[in-house]
Amino acid sequence: MLVPQQMLHNMEDARKLLDFSQKLDITLLDRVVSCLYNGSGEQQREAQYILTTLKEHMDAWTRVDTILEFSTNQQTKYYALQILEQVIETRWRALPRNQCDGIRKYIVGLIIKISSVPENLERERVYLRKLNFILVQILKREWPRNWDSFITDIVGSSKANEALCHNNMHILALLSEEVFDFSAGKLTQAKAKHLKDTMCSEFSQIFQLCQFVMETSQNAPLVGATLDTLLRFLNWIPLGYIFETKLISLLIYKFLNVPMFRNVTLQCLTEIASVTVASYDEQFVQLITQTTAQLEQMLPVNTNIREAYAHGQDSEQKFIQNLSVFLSVFLREHGSLVEKKAPETLDRALTYLVLISEVDETEIFKICLEYWNVLAGDLYRENPFTAPNNPFPFMARVGNQPQGRRALYSGVLTKIRYIMVGRMAKPEEVLVVENDQGEVVREFMKDTDAINMYKSMRETLVYLTHLDYVDTERILTEKLQRQVNGTEWSWKNLNTLCWAIGSISGAMHEEDEKRFLVTVIRDLLGLCEQKKGKDNKAIIASNIMYVVGQYPRFLKAHWKFLKTVVNKLFEFMHETHDGVQDMACDTFIKIAQKCRKQFVTIQVGEVWPFIEEILGAISTHICDLQPQQVHTFYEAVGYMIAAHPDPSIQEHLMEKYMSLPNQVWDDVINQASKNVDILKDQEAVKQLANILKTNVRSCTAVGHPFVIQLGRIYLDMLNVYKVMSENISAAIALNGETVTRQPLIKMMRVVKKETLNLISVWVGKSADNQMVLENFIPPLLDAVLLDYQRTPVASAREPEVLSTITVIVNKLGDSVTPQIPKIFDAILHQMLLNVAQHDKMSQEFYQTYYTVILHHLFTVMTDTSHTANLTQHATIMAYMFSIVEQGKVSAVLNSTAPPPADPQALIVSNITYIKEFVANLLKTGFPHFTDNQIKITVQGLFDLNQDLSAFKEHIRDFLVQIKEFTGDDADLYLDDREAALRRAQDEKRKQQAAVPGILNPHEISEQMQD
Repeated sequence: MLVPQQMLHNMEDARKLLDFSQKLDITLLDRVVSCLYNGSGEQQREAQYILTTLKEHMDAWTRVDTILEFSTNQQTKYYALQILEQVIETRWRALPRNQCDGIRKYIVGLIIKISSVPENLERERVYLRKLNFILVQILKREWPRNWDSFITDIVGSSKANEALCHNNMHILALLSEEVFDFSAGKLTQAKAKHLKDTMCSEFSQIFQLCQFVMETSQNAPLVGATLDTLLRFLNWIPLGYIFETKLISLLIYKFLNVPMFRNVTLQCLTEIASVTVASYDEQFVQLITQTTAQLEQMLPVNTNIREAYAHGQDSEQKFIQNLSVFLSVFLREHGSLVEKKAPETLDRALTYLVLISEVDETEIFKICLEYWNVLAGDLYRENPFTAPNNPFPFMARVGNQPQGRRALYSGVLTKIRYIMVGRMAKPEEVLVVENDQGEVVREFMKDTDAINMYKSMRETLVYLTHLDYVDTERILTEKLQRQVNGTEWSWKNLNTLCWAIGSISGAMHEEDEKRFLVTVIRDLLGLCEQKKGKDNKAIIASNIMYVVGQYPRFLKAHWKFLKTVVNKLFEFMHETHDGVQDMACDTFIKIAQKCRKQFVTIQVGEVWPFIEEILGAISTHICDLQPQQVHTFYEAVGYMIAAHPDPSIQEHLMEKYMSLPNQVWDDVINQASKNVDILKDQEAVKQLANILKTNVRSCTAVGHPFVIQLGRIYLDMLNVYKVMSENISAAIALNGETVTRQPLIKMMRVVKKETLNLISVWVGKSADNQMVLENFIPPLLDAVLLDYQRTPVASAREPEVLSTITVIVNKLGDSVTPQIPKIFDAILHQMLLNVAQHDKMSQEFYQTYYTVILHHLFTVMTDTSHTANLTQHATIMAYMFSIVEQGKVSAVLNSTAPPPADPQALIVSNITYIKEFVANLLKTGFPHFTDNQIKITVQGLFDLNQDLSAFKEHIRDFLVQIKEFTGDDADLYLDDREAALRRAQDEKRKQQAAVPGILNPHEISEQMQD
């Protein structure tokens, strides 16, 4: 209990730290910082308050040197550096020059003092890294204008002391990252460009230092730091430093085979490999040849890389990943070059990449897959094989040995086919999956990562099949046999195999596909009978459904298989295992769409078309399905009925098809005819909504012949529509608009919406406009238009009315003209009134809210918690400035000014007013902003509002500048920015002048008029 009491006593005294008239008590500060990190409750909160208040004090930075010199607590020193960092980032340019120089010299001296002692590099690592970061923040503001000798200074000091050189490498790497990688949003565009140009022009000194260290130093940590720093440079340095020096051979022969350096060396080589310039072909060939030669010593080709990765240390696993990136990048960018110049080297590189592709790590596989996809696609497009619809497929098999480049890659591609089949990702259609606990479950959340990987793998495997379908078929058949005989049986193996089989649909010639699929489907159905257990059957069922759904061409041509498959789907519709029913219905509708004619034709060996069997047992098929699954089932059967060529038979099929829904519909309508209040019963309303949804899905599939069913229920449906409308209006009159959120009223609106959807779908698909016009339109308009006109609350009107009328007018064209007055009177009259008032309303809106919105937009945009929404903010703001500039705001925004005499004067007046408004807003909100900064910021808002990308960058510059107080603003390169804005304005005017009438006559120069 002694420590908390002592701490509490100290906390009562701690507020003395906020009194800047007293000498700073370092011991007390150390205790408060310790309390923040180690305390709890009220003491910790009090410590937080004191340290935050102290940090925000204007003069807190003047105490940083004292804290750093006398504090014994590393956390306190870190806190002091945070104070200094805040001053540098926000008020550096507002500080007197002598104070800036003093801070800079102090930080430099402190870094030299600490980093000159080798032991401190590790012992004081966190503290030193923070000091380095502070120095780089100073550099971004001082160099080169106020510290033009920085590069010379840092290179010179590096040669005096290896420990100091080690730390200087960290500083140079950090500077490179801050300038070249992370400057967006932290530096203005002009400042970032100036720093980049300066660093490139002075890079020779840095390169010489790096080269000196790499060639002569025996200090391993220093060499590692130098390689890390070099890696940061490689994506921007002039190419001569890479290809016209000994750098590449130094990296390969001196560092690649040294375990502690090999990862960073490989990353450096990858950066070099990503360069694409034809003038250095010889160097690229040497790069891959020398690298693979070294690899064979480090990692012999006969190594089991999959096992080595699984049991390797972190650094070894990282090496495998880096190697996959290097090989993929190099072969993608320079593969064709190596094919011609060094085919043996290419073979070794490909062998390594194949071995790495077997590693059980998704991220590494994705890296390899990207290259295999590019390679396979490139080889296929170079000389595509005979198209799959070749009438003489046996001719394609003659001399099927790969030629040319394909022969070069043939052995590798066979290995990749095995890997692709064994690792195939899950397709989107598969809903039954094995979870992390080994349970078979329904997938509710789509795994977008797996779907994207499947698409990439599918594309790759299709290319591979085209390149050699005999080899692909052999591999798939061989693996299927191992599932059947049990030697490789597992859920995972069966899944990946079937997903691979399904993914290559259409890539084989039809005869080959037939032979292949007969085997596949027979074996899968046999496997389903052979395996016991609900989970086993669910997995096999999902795979059968996926495979058959992918091969409609085969099913069309083989009726017995099609019938067997569909009957199997009907079985699966009774399987209550999660996801199986959904997959069965989804697969059924896919097959129905592609094979519709087969179901309405009497097949060989059959007595009647299979559609008769389906309709005869429809109640059995759907008895265990959910409503949305029933809707899918009905749509699927509808496609079959639509395919029947005989209208009289079609009518007979329609009656059987809609028999079940019509029984329920008739029952509810009969009850309503005796007691209309039944249509206020939630269950009855829900039944009607469900039946209407079934009708909509059926009509979608059947098309015009659905008129038989629609005519049967049409008038009753419109009467139900009217009753629902009356019930809704009465409820609103009694309970107010909020009643529309009640479940019963929502369901009534569903009935109305589905009624309109059904009419829209059928009219859109109808083939007899005269019949539609004479028999369906008059009662529809009487029911729907009157309801729309009388509905007292706008939010209770059905928007589907508008879309339904649109469909009718588009479909019937001129023949609906006599009905237009009635439509206008009911629907468009109120809309026309709104349109007529719109401009007046919008101008009133602008006058009242334009500046208010602009003010709020600036407030939100300058709040760092909303940085992620910069694109949306910039889009809105660019639009707001453009409508003022283009004269779309015709109201006078300055309420205190008299109305201008003419429209052009009004535009100028509004632009001037908004410029002044924004300038005052910025001056008030950011008093440290100079007049020149404000002028250029405001001007850019108008000059760049037609180019969203440039406008967004302009906003980014503004957000960078508001973080800093500035005295001398020369370092912001505002002259350069002003010149750039003038050029943008000139370009904008040229584009406007190119379109006659865009510019006001008074804006056109005399020369242009001549």
